[in-house]
Amino acid sequence: MSAGPHAVEILDCTIRDGSYVIDGAWTQDDVKNIVRELSIAGFRYIEVGNGIGLGAHRKKVSSICTDAEYVSAAVANKGKAKIGVFFIPGTGNLQDIETFRANGGDFIRVGTNVSDSDDAEEYIQFAKGLGLEVGYNFMKSYTVSPYELCLRATRVERFGADCISLVDSAGGMVPREVAQYIARMKECLATKVGFHGHNNLLMANANSLAAVENGADVVDTTLMGMGRGAGNAQSETMLVILRKAGFPIEIDALRVSKISEKYILPKTGKLKGSDGLELVLGYALFHDSYLKLVDTYAEKHKVDYQELIVEVSKINKENPSENLIVTVAQQLAKRQKVRIFFPKFYHKDIR
Repeated sequence: MSAGPHAVEILDCTIRDGSYVIDGAWTQDDVKNIVRELSIAGFRYIEVGNGIGLGAHRKKVSSICTDAEYVSAAVANKGKAKIGVFFIPGTGNLQDIETFRANGGDFIRVGTNVSDSDDAEEYIQFAKGLGLEVGYNFMKSYTVSPYELCLRATRVERFGADCISLVDSAGGMVPREVAQYIARMKECLATKVGFHGHNNLLMANANSLAAVENGADVVDTTLMGMGRGAGNAQSETMLVILRKAGFPIEIDALRVSKISEKYILPKTGKLKGSDGLELVLGYALFHDSYLKLVDTYAEKHKVDYQELIVEVSKINKENPSENLIVTVAQQLAKRQKVRIFFPKFYHKDIR
C-alpha cells in the first residue's frame, strides 16, 4: 500500500556521481559554486568526491581535486547543507574516514554489493564513533529478493546505519519492483530508507517516485541527470514530479534548472539519456564496470557484444568473474549463433 505524502529528503550527488561523466574534471571552483548554489536553493544533503568514493586515487581514477580538496571546497560553501562522501571498503580506509571528519564532513554513505554487506560493519561503526551521520547503500540490490535484502538490511541496521538505501545500479528496475522492495524495507527497518536509481531504461524518475510513494525518506538526484552510465534521476524534473504528486517539496525547480544551465551544461553539452549501450545494460541488469572485459572477449571470440552481456548476466548479475565472461564468450562462439537483442551501437571507452 502506498504511503501518504510525507517529508522527503532530496540528496544531491551531482558532483560525486557526475564525476564519471567528465572524468573527474571538477575544479575546486566548480565544487564551491555548485555546493553554494545548491545550498541556497534548499538542498540539505550534498555528496561530493569521486564516483567510487574516498580513496579513488588508489584506483588511479582521473580527478583534478583530491579527496581533501573536494571536501574543503564544499564545507567552506555549504551554508545550511550537510556535506557527505561515498565509501567503498577496500577503495577507502579508516584513515580516509577520519580525515574526512577532520576536514568538516557531515555524513558518509558506505556501499557494498549485496553479498558483501557484512563488510560494512567495521566502517559504519567507526564513522558513527566519529559523530558522522552514516548511510548504507545496497549496490546491485536487484540481485536478491526483497526478503533476502531485508534480512541483510536488519543486520546493517544493527551496525548503526541511519539510512539504508535500495540501489538500482544497472538502471534496469521498473516502478513495480522498486515499490515492492521499498515497502518491504519500510516494514522491517526503523531506519530511514533511501533510493538511488540509474536511468538506463529512462525509469530513474518513475522509480524514484515509486520509492517515495511507498515510504522512502530519501531519494538521490543529480543536476541534468548527470551520472554514471545513463545517469540518475534528474533533480529539476524530480522536484516538479514530487510536488505534483503532493509531497511537501520546498526547493524551487526553476531555480535549480538555472544552476544546471550555468554550471552543468557547459561541462556536458547535453542531457543524459539512454543509447543502445545503456539500454542493454538496463535490460540485462549488467553493471558497466565489467564492460572492458566484455568488450575484450566479445572482440577476441567474434561474438555479439549485446548477447554476451545478456548471457553473462543470466548467470551472475552481481560480480561476474573474468573466467565466466571468457567461458560464455567461448560457448557463444562455438554455437555460432547471432541474436541481436538491440541495434548496434558505438561503444565508447568507459572507465
